[in-house]
Amino acid sequence: MKRRNIKQHQRAEFVENTLGLEIIEVVEQAAIASSRWMGKGEKNTADEVAVEAMRERMNKIHMRGRIVIGEGERDEAPMLYIGEEVGICTREDAKDFCNPDELIEIDIAVDPCEGTNLVAYGQNGAMAVLAISEKGGLFAAPDFYMKKLAAPAPARGHVDINKTATQNLKILSECLDRAVEELVVVVMDRPRHKELIEEIRTAGARVRLISDGDVSAAISCAFAGTNIHALMGIGAAPEGVISAAALRCLGGHFQGQLIYDPEVVKTGLIGESREGNLARLKEMGITDADRTYNAEELASGQTVLFAACGITPGVLMEGVRFFNGGARTQSLVISSQSQTARFVDTIHLFEEPKVLQLR
Repeated sequence: MKRRNIKQHQRAEFVENTLGLEIIEVVEQAAIASSRWMGKGEKNTADEVAVEAMRERMNKIHMRGRIVIGEGERDEAPMLYIGEEVGICTREDAKDFCNPDELIEIDIAVDPCEGTNLVAYGQNGAMAVLAISEKGGLFAAPDFYMKKLAAPAPARGHVDINKTATQNLKILSECLDRAVEELVVVVMDRPRHKELIEEIRTAGARVRLISDGDVSAAISCAFAGTNIHALMGIGAAPEGVISAAALRCLGGHFQGQLIYDPEVVKTGLIGESREGNLARLKEMGITDADRTYNAEELASGQTVLFAACGITPGVLMEGVRFFNGGARTQSLVISSQSQTARFVDTIHLFEEPKVLQLR
């Protein structure tokens, strides 16, 4: 028992101290690469270069990592696909410099360019994101959709995804000591949300519609001063797990429920039939397709880290700013182990700069 506790302690320290520094550079490199395509109308290219940069930096980390959430089936991606192994210790010659007895296996969820359309059209809110935990610590979400509810820490365990929006807004109002009319709810601007938007407005709250990027919106709920008090609606399931990882570390509320019926979303869902999707979930070991997951279930690892770097300016972070000879980035790293949220401001020198801009 003592030996196992020591190993658990070593694992937690490795994730926190070593990977905590490394993953900052991983998201920074992805953001810088993608930002070079900001406003050029080429969302696929903006995503591809982010993937390449993220993978290249990841493969320089002394670890054996496994992608549990990646570019996904929809993209048929050649890199950072689900199941791909990354890190120095996955190389064929790894036995020469990686001690199997000391090797810590890591599960990784990535979205190298969260908001490809935002980058392509020069809009706010795009970022490079990832979450990591020890093996088995992140829910391997299928490439389905997910009904989501995110809220600040005071509402944790009080609001419920199975309640109506009206009920949750009343609860949220009480938890935050704010009038319903003062609440702002972020909802993806999609036809499937027409009734939800109407209900929120009828209840008296205000709606902020976004075209993409609900990870940023979910995390913003946990920070006072963002003027975002909840995220409601249906978005991609993989991004739901990444959001859950961040909100678990921050103590915020997050719940998700998989959506397997194509009729609910009417677009983009893998699988042409409800029955086929249910069968696929069963093959993945998900027997209760209607189960509601909380943040601790979606990101269940002993140690969970979340990292993001702004590509374009957003509520939480500045976007990449280029100057003659370099670039400046702003990143956010959140840890369940140290219970910290660090904003990291970095200057990257590509060549000898003529001017270093302070702000």
